Amino acid sequence: MINVEVVYFARYRELLGSDGERLQGEFATVEDVREALLAKGGAYQVLAEQNLMCARNQDLCRLAEPLEEGDEVAFFPPVTGG
Repeated sequence: MINVEVVYFARYRELLGSDGERLQGEFATVEDVREALLAKGGAYQVLAEQNLMCARNQDLCRLAEPLEEGDEVAFFPPVTGG
C-alpha cells in the first residue's frame, strides 16, 4: 500500500468540489489512482474523459506512469490555446 496526494485543477476541481485528497491503496500507476477514483462514482466520472491530462510530482506524464510512496498525482482537463 502506498499513499498519494491527488490534486484536481480547473473544471475538475469545480465539479468535484475539492482541491484534492489523500488516497491509500495498491497503486502501481497513475491509471490505478484514476480507476480507484472512478469507482467512487458520481462526479468522479469526469475523470473518465479520454483527453484528461495528468502529472506526477508536477511533471506531465501518461496514465502508465509508475508511482512511489508520497507521490503527488494531478488531474486536469486538456489545455486549449488560442
